[in-house]
Amino acid sequence: MMNTKVLTAHVPLPLAEKIDLMAARLERSRGWIVKQALSAWVDQEEERRRLTLEALADVDTGYVIDHQAVLGWASSLDTDTPLPVPR
Repeated sequence: MMNTKVLTAHVPLPLAEKIDLMAARLERSRGWIVKQALSAWVDQEEERRRLTLEALADVDTGYVIDHQAVLGWASSLDTDTPLPVPR
């Protein structure tokens, strides 16, 4: 069995009520719902950090797309002849 640690958080009552409803609907405990949500949030934040570091590395190596080229492309999207995606 995995070691665990109890975390306590105050959440707004409407959110707590939604969690209780989900737990009942899914026939799971409130703790299970919170653990799933927290795990998904941590995964999302780790991915956001990875992507940010990857983007910063691209900037450091000069692998960027000119801002004006992106604006021109975006502006062309609602025309009859959209520009190709800038590279």
